[in-house]
Amino acid sequence: MAHVVLTVSDFKAARAFYGELLPFLGLRPVIDADEFFYCVGGRTALGISPAEPAHAGERFVQRRIGLHHLCFRARERADVDAVHALACKLGATIVHEPEDGPWAPGYYSVLFEDPDGIRLEVNHVPGKGLLANA
Repeated sequence: MAHVVLTVSDFKAARAFYGELLPFLGLRPVIDADEFFYCVGGRTALGISPAEPAHAGERFVQRRIGLHHLCFRARERADVDAVHALACKLGATIVHEPEDGPWAPGYYSVLFEDPDGIRLEVNHVPGKGLLANA
C-alpha cells in the first residue's frame, strides 16, 4: 500500500498525536502544513487532514462504512510493547494491551484509539506469518 490519509475532527490534537506516533514508528514527516501532515517510511505513508467544518467534533464510528482500523507491522515483539507505552503516554484509549492473537502463528498486537477514536493496531508476526506455506 502506498499511503493512507485519515480525515480528523480536531486537526491540532491529531497533529500532536501523530507527530509523536509516526516518527516513533519510523515514518518521517515530509509535509507539515496548516491542514495537512504527511509522513513517509519504508514503502508506505500516512497523512492526516481536517474534516470539513460541518463534521468538526464528530467521532470515528468503527462499524460505519469506510475504515475499520489501521494496522502497522512491527519488526519485533518488543516494538509492540514500546508502542503500547507511547500510546499510554499520549493518553490514547487502549482497546487491548499487548496480547497474543489467533490470526497468524506468533501474532502479537496492541490496539488503541487516536484522539478521534480511530482504531490503530500495531502487530508483530514472525517470519512470513500466514504466507509461510504459500
